[in-house]
Amino acid sequence: MKTVIRLKYLVMALAIGLLATPATAQKKLNVVTTLTDLQQITEQIGGDKVEVISIATGYQNPHFVDPKPSHILKLAKADLFISTGLDLTNGWAPSLLASSRNSKIQAGSPGFVDTSIGVPLLNVPSSVSREQGDIHVFGNPHYWLDPAIGHIIAQNIYNGLIKLQPANQAYFAANLKTFNETLDTKMAGWKAKMKPFNGTKIVAYHDQWPYFETAFGLDIVAFLEPKPGIPPSPAQLAKVMDTMSKDGISVIVMSPYEKADAANLVARKVGGSVLTLATSVGAFKEVKTYFDVFDYNVNLIVAAFQKASH
Repeated sequence: MKTVIRLKYLVMALAIGLLATPATAQKKLNVVTTLTDLQQITEQIGGDKVEVISIATGYQNPHFVDPKPSHILKLAKADLFISTGLDLTNGWAPSLLASSRNSKIQAGSPGFVDTSIGVPLLNVPSSVSREQGDIHVFGNPHYWLDPAIGHIIAQNIYNGLIKLQPANQAYFAANLKTFNETLDTKMAGWKAKMKPFNGTKIVAYHDQWPYFETAFGLDIVAFLEPKPGIPPSPAQLAKVMDTMSKDGISVIVMSPYEKADAANLVARKVGGSVLTLATSVGAFKEVKTYFDVFDYNVNLIVAAFQKASH
């Protein structure tokens, strides 16, 4: 008899537990991002309440991502889609979203986040024509390369998370606070390292560094590309070599997905160095977090400037 009674109470307890589960716990949000930087920031804020994947890798050009059936499947199951916005991923993201047929994550829906909202954009063109090369009509979209803008990105992601899971707002808010405090501390260190080189002139392969340039007081005076998206020409390289020689410029910066031949040629001719910077989380094996992007880049640049000054 006692055994029957114990079993009865056990069944009742299990039933109560099952009924209580939906009210006390929520499934993890399935999140898909366009970039690894957005993925990593989402993971920091979402913690154990999210499962996040990025479509683009950290070492490829985010303008050119080959859409795959696997991407569509991931988007079809997503609760939240987080995009850089602007026109950075216009060549592939809209078609993937449409193909997913997931109404929850389409632009304008609660499951769509544009992290460019509130970002003070640089290089916004006054006019657009094909003669200008690969011009971004809304402004330069590589805004995550200014760590201060990481605060805006994180806030937009937080807003998207609490919209879908308001019950976890306190949890997300605590993680956002930790992220912001860590970023502020790290930023003070990065800026201190770069301060002795404020105003230093450098050359870049492609015009994707204005936010990084502004954040750390650099002065990009020339590009290996004659126009954005146009491969370096002999005439442009000769022009850049002349500028570097006259102004005593010793550093050329480029991205992991850009061919180094032209940059190496120019560097050899003028006695300079080529720095392949991390454009995103995962660009190199050491770059595992959003903070690592700037740790890696700042340390590389400072070492090159110090070497050039000796």
